[in-house]
Amino acid sequence: MPTRITGPAVVVIDGGRIVAIEPTSEPVPDLTLAPGFVDLQVNGIGSIDVAHAEGDDWNVLDRALLAQGVTTWCPTLVTAPLDSYAEPLERIAAAAARDDGRVRPAIAGAHLEGPFLGGAPGAHPVDLIRPPDREWLAGLPSIVKVVTLAPESEGVIDCIESLVATGVLVSLGHSTASYAQALDATAAGARLVTHCFNGMAPLHHREPGLVGAALTDDRLAVSVIADLVHVHAAAIAIAFRAKGAGQVVLVTDAVAWDRGTVGDAVRVTFDGTAPRLADGTLAGSALTMDKAVRNVVEHCGVSLLDAVHAAAATPARLLGLDDRGEILPGRRADLAALGPDLTVQATWVGGRAAEQLGAAPPIGTPVTSFRVRPTEQK
Repeated sequence: MPTRITGPAVVVIDGGRIVAIEPTSEPVPDLTLAPGFVDLQVNGIGSIDVAHAEGDDWNVLDRALLAQGVTTWCPTLVTAPLDSYAEPLERIAAAAARDDGRVRPAIAGAHLEGPFLGGAPGAHPVDLIRPPDREWLAGLPSIVKVVTLAPESEGVIDCIESLVATGVLVSLGHSTASYAQALDATAAGARLVTHCFNGMAPLHHREPGLVGAALTDDRLAVSVIADLVHVHAAAIAIAFRAKGAGQVVLVTDAVAWDRGTVGDAVRVTFDGTAPRLADGTLAGSALTMDKAVRNVVEHCGVSLLDAVHAAAATPARLLGLDDRGEILPGRRADLAALGPDLTVQATWVGGRAAEQLGAAPPIGTPVTSFRVRPTEQK
């Protein structure tokens, strides 16, 4: 885990990977180079919902994600009838396999946030939530890499063990589970809690529940929607202090707020702060990943180093992607240049520059990073 901000220096890239980080005495502009961000939960962006995305929709999503500094992501499907998942999962798999030479963020795999949820459905349609179906889960295509389950569901332990055995990251969420049930699910192999504090019973001093397990069990990482609407800044600070940066994951949980739907069953309106159901229930966010980093630094007392770790290194590790998430020799050259206000100025995937996003110089010119500057691939 990186322990400091370094610079000025030069990041040397060869064959799409970082091969060296070398000190430099040359002048550098006021930019900070971070590892490319990894978002585990993206339902949609703007007018495009991932459950319906096809054709050029994926290119639009790619550009929107690169503009946030996201270089790896998980398209996320919410609660729906079991027979409706096959088609969008096929489209996600096809999008992940695209190889047309464009610079695009990598799709690590799909995240199923439903329908196997529990007593805290949030915006998920209650009539479609059901106990986990082990046979159905066993038949999931390999594109599925993350599944959110409720620890209190009947038969969930067997399902967790089965999913973990196939390399799927199991997350716990949308739940009113007891503390003991949450620990049982963790012992079975669950390693993440989906958007901690949201979609679960609140922490009680005699009934700590899933939140209590999430904040105290070192085996569990917690994802947090840091738009300052879903979770108060103080609660985000508590998560970082309880877990440490290595066990907090920043997610956007972004939805197609301009489209007005999440999947087929959830209708939302955007009130200027977050998408909501007609009754005011929060239904995903309009957050970007660079804004999440900015929020936790400016409002939650989190260092930039810890914020970036939660946006890149920790989610990469949870996905088993040990080739990215940090600026270290041997890692993929997935990078994001942040301006003084922590907005993304440029993004590189495998050492290749995305289309110009702002006023940042093109690849090959100095930028600070942890005060480092990328150099052209050799």
